[in-house]
Amino acid sequence: MLIICLIITNKDFMKTKQVLILLAISGVAINYLMSCKAMPKHAKPVDNFEIDKYLGLWYEIARIDFKHEEYLNQVTATYSKNPDGSIHVLNKGYHVLDKEWKTAEGKAKFRGKDTSIAKLKVTFFGPFYSGYNVIDLTKDYNYALVAGKNLDYLWILSRKPFIPDNIKDRFLKKAQSIGYDTDRLLWIEHEEN
Repeated sequence: MLIICLIITNKDFMKTKQVLILLAISGVAINYLMSCKAMPKHAKPVDNFEIDKYLGLWYEIARIDFKHEEYLNQVTATYSKNPDGSIHVLNKGYHVLDKEWKTAEGKAKFRGKDTSIAKLKVTFFGPFYSGYNVIDLTKDYNYALVAGKNLDYLWILSRKPFIPDNIKDRFLKKAQSIGYDTDRLLWIEHEEN
């Protein structure tokens, strides 16, 4: 990049500067538009949501697998509050091929000012956010169904490494009604303590 800048004349430099500014603005606009597509069309986030009750340790019971969690078992997510009010996210899982624990730290925040609606966005990669939407939640905050930005992202979470059949059935029916192919769910193994 430095070599290219040295070769450019002053006149060309101004054009190049304008192009770079345009590219930067375009990047911000694309990121914004992508974050608008933060939930599947027929999904609806939980209302009367209380983030303080949601914080803490969750076991991943099932997920639609994707590259950042591929080959992970015994997956957990721990949520805590950051000083700025955002949510600290710590994901941990055992990589069955590498035979070692992997962790990923990120940040979540609400999409919009209303924190009583469970529509959030999460990032593990700087300014690029993706949808994190709690679309079903038991009253005791022990089991949650979480939708991502589209029908390729879905998680079933529990406070314990198992889930009762009636809650599992409820979550599967809800996911199917939104359009998820629940046959794609990968059921996560957890070692008994």
